[in-house]
Amino acid sequence: MRLREYQEECIQAVLSHLDKGHKRLGVSLATGSGKTVIFTQLIDRVKPRGEADQTLILAHRQELVEQAARHCTNAYPTKTVEIEMGSMHASGSADITVASIQSIVSGSRISKFNPDKFKLVLVDEAHHIVAPGYMRTLNYFGLSEAKARSPALVGVSATLSRFDGLRLGSAIDQIVYHKDYIDMIGEKWLSDVIFTTVQTKVDISRVKRGANGDFQPGELSRVVNTEQVNDITVRSWMSKAEGRKSTLVFCVDLDHVAGLTNAFRKHGLDARFVTGDTPKSERSARLDAFRSGEFPVLVNCGVFTEGTDIPNIDCVLLARPTKSRNLLVQMIGRGMRLFPGKKDCHIIDMVASLETGIVTTPTLFGLNPEEMVDSADIDDMKSILDRKEAEEARQQLALKKSKPKEAPVVPATVTFTDYDSVFDLIEDTSGEKHIRQLSPNAWVCVAEDRYILTNSSGSYIKLASVVNEQTRDKTYVVTETVALDRSGPGPKQQPFMRPRHIAKALTLADAVHAADTFAQSKYPFQFISRYQPWRNRPATEGQLAFLNKLRLKDDRLTAETLTKGKAGDMITKLKHGARGRFANLEADRRREGRVKLKIEQEKALKEREHVTVGPLVD
Repeated sequence: MRLREYQEECIQAVLSHLDKGHKRLGVSLATGSGKTVIFTQLIDRVKPRGEADQTLILAHRQELVEQAARHCTNAYPTKTVEIEMGSMHASGSADITVASIQSIVSGSRISKFNPDKFKLVLVDEAHHIVAPGYMRTLNYFGLSEAKARSPALVGVSATLSRFDGLRLGSAIDQIVYHKDYIDMIGEKWLSDVIFTTVQTKVDISRVKRGANGDFQPGELSRVVNTEQVNDITVRSWMSKAEGRKSTLVFCVDLDHVAGLTNAFRKHGLDARFVTGDTPKSERSARLDAFRSGEFPVLVNCGVFTEGTDIPNIDCVLLARPTKSRNLLVQMIGRGMRLFPGKKDCHIIDMVASLETGIVTTPTLFGLNPEEMVDSADIDDMKSILDRKEAEEARQQLALKKSKPKEAPVVPATVTFTDYDSVFDLIEDTSGEKHIRQLSPNAWVCVAEDRYILTNSSGSYIKLASVVNEQTRDKTYVVTETVALDRSGPGPKQQPFMRPRHIAKALTLADAVHAADTFAQSKYPFQFISRYQPWRNRPATEGQLAFLNKLRLKDDRLTAETLTKGKAGDMITKLKHGARGRFANLEADRRREGRVKLKIEQEKALKEREHVTVGPLVD
């Protein structure tokens, strides 16, 4: 088989790390990149461990198991390939075993496999790898940590991160190769994509979050699965998807599937649906009909987010809001495969309200979730991002310390954020806007890219960005600092324990979800949630006394003008550096004033050197 260039690069990266003694590896590849092809090629290229030459492939869905077994059978006609799933039982001695994770951990089914006989364990959709079933299986095969005698582990996924904040590092030590969909679209390995966002104004602010951090499906469905919203969704599709032949629609739950399918049919459109309850034979027939273009709209709920190959899809309609970047990428990825005659895939994102921390197609490009786009392609998105970053750079330049040399130049336009006092600084809530779209908790912005979530005991979680000095890449680190009890007798100890590392993430959204997952397991919900009634009550005497110590007598705060929650946020800012930050801003302002004065003096001297007809100026 002739591999694509990046597929060979990926395989070589895996083999190189294995040669160095690394054992638990992750590969991040976009949907449609041919992950199964890489799987099958690795089987022959990974060296045996002595007599150990068997391979185990793990997946969590029937389609993925069957797909992997089919590829392995075609690639290795001389090897024995067996399936461990449901009523199908493998012998444990096949060259290649493809197993459903639910089946292999059921009862004693795993016991027939001898870990000493396996050289390689492959995990498809590896963002699930820290789930309990996977962890038990990895432990059985000696992969709970990297050991010389254990087989190699390679996990592959298009979304190698966890929305619920659980750390993949407990199963995978290194990501050795990454190629995302933007790179692959640019290199023409995936279809071009255009995006349209439709803000329906549906109020989902009161929809609760489930255990995984995303919206609870039942509650979300009750809000978005209405006759009016479904009609808006269908009309939006009719307006924007003219000429599209194969549209895949993502819904919230089974009721939403039925409601939206009915809405399409009311408009005379042939829409059909597939769910997890659709009989296998009927499902296969419906998919074959959709692939051959017999009907234009296929509606589903959670069936086609992973492991589905329908390359003719030229439109994806996202009818379900989500907080999960992974889910968003998986849904969009269904339309990115190449297909003869397919120019591009149109993603239509019904984004509902924007005040709830949802992720939308613009957020995948680093844009604010409030950015609305219409028929924007990848280059358009990049252009919007470039303009946004350029604007941010201009704002940063305007606030930077100026170091004039021989001929300093005044910028044509300069943007400043002015705080006349430390009180203006701690009362400014603009820094909380973005993080509070991502989280229901009372995070406080204490500096640029630095946020604090406090506990009633005085302990706190800090989320801060860290920039690698060599690569200039930004990551987000979450730590917890625990307050110590100092009320007992004897010498007073330090007020806090040393900060403890909780999580690390590439994006602010992922870091917030990890931090929230940790906070909700340790801190009282009534204290950290910003929607608690106590936050709207008048500030306490103790809070007012603390804040008023810093204010002039004629400028005191009162319980009539300040709530308990707002006072708490202001105190958090003061305790975590607001006074020092204000002092630095003041110093910068004085320095900029001196520079400006010097430039004006030099300009005046130059003007005096220029001779003009008219009165002389002293």
